[in-house]
Amino acid sequence: MSGRHPTLRLVAALALTGLFAAACGGNAVPAKDQDPGAQLEIWVRKPPGSNTEKTTKELAAKFTERSGVPSHVTALFDDFETKLQQAAAQKQLPDIVINDTAQLGSLVKQGIVREVNRNDIDGQDKLTPASWEAAKGADGKYYGVPNSAQSFALFIRKDWREKLGLPVPTTWAELDALATAFTTKDPDGNGKADTFGYTVPGSTKRGYTSWYFTSFLWAGGGDYFTENNGRFTPAIASDQSVAAVEWFKAQFCVAKSVAPGAATMETTQAHPMFESGKAGIYLTGPYNMARFDKNLGKDKYEVVPAPPGPGGKSASLAEGENIYLMAGSNNQAGQEKFAEFAISVEGQTIGMAGDTDGNIVRLPVNSQVTLSSVRKDTRWEVFDKVYKEAGRYVPAVPDWTPFRQASADTINAIVANCDSNTKQELTKLAETFKQELTKQGVAA
Repeated sequence: MSGRHPTLRLVAALALTGLFAAACGGNAVPAKDQDPGAQLEIWVRKPPGSNTEKTTKELAAKFTERSGVPSHVTALFDDFETKLQQAAAQKQLPDIVINDTAQLGSLVKQGIVREVNRNDIDGQDKLTPASWEAAKGADGKYYGVPNSAQSFALFIRKDWREKLGLPVPTTWAELDALATAFTTKDPDGNGKADTFGYTVPGSTKRGYTSWYFTSFLWAGGGDYFTENNGRFTPAIASDQSVAAVEWFKAQFCVAKSVAPGAATMETTQAHPMFESGKAGIYLTGPYNMARFDKNLGKDKYEVVPAPPGPGGKSASLAEGENIYLMAGSNNQAGQEKFAEFAISVEGQTIGMAGDTDGNIVRLPVNSQVTLSSVRKDTRWEVFDKVYKEAGRYVPAVPDWTPFRQASADTINAIVANCDSNTKQELTKLAETFKQELTKQGVAA
């Protein structure tokens, strides 16, 4: 998940140089400049020094061993997109970028990724259809090769829940009751009112508020848009959407069951709230299990699907990462070879990193990989089931980033101000959506 950054000046500069003029449909550099032995520079959006960086380097090393193509991995995390834009402006783009599926539209808009001919990628037919959808642009063309998929589930303090004699929540009402009990009934038994129900990464930075809330919006029957043959109409101010946001707001303003600081909290601050015993419910991804096992204890929490919304609908934001073949590479053949290795059974197995926290492949996209043969931790199967039964990717608009940021700004403001008028604010957001849809050429 990533944020919104100004790109007009960059795009103009790239257009003037002509370097990336064909980035969205042809070769970015002439064939005579190609060097199949050139080293591939691979950027991955992971913290430097992390186990995920080590896994990426292991994957690249094995690729080089198998293919003979040299490779070098750079792990970047903070301000990744800004640094990528700076590299583009300096005409020093890496050859490969492994980054979120939600970034596809923005990268295409900037003209810094090249189109992928799916049929040219060996092994493409082994990937799940859903994963390929996440690599497809609004124009129906592919601009990445799928590498990883994921969904989200609830991490709940099992020891707290059992101490209070409450069931695993199967409805939103039961979930709220659990959150309230965690807030008011001293589940850690220290005699202090210092625990809360939910930990929420609700910052507007990089659109976190919207990213976190999306699963609940959909489960509540709301939506960002309605779509008809590739044309979109805002649905964010519908009765169902308003009701879902009102429910979210109530956790902040009525039940007061959300851990303090949520409105400015990113995931790097939200994780410790859960593992340090400040909050007992966290909707997050499978990548946190190894961390929480170590820092909290596997026996103290459980992983369960989020309950369906009031209408009985289950939904989870589906995400993942694509391998983006960046424009301007002088080793396009090597780019494709790397993608082919990464999506192979061997590449996916390396990327999954067993049951460790070094995984760069959360759920495999290669249908020939059996999850249980690589990971013995059965909790992964919860996420696999959620992904297959309730997973849903963000709308296939040309560029999702401005919509995510605008909705994050609005929803954050609503929950941060208990006197806000939810319907009124979402109606304004719908108008913003309408203008952006028109700008992107996909308004109904």
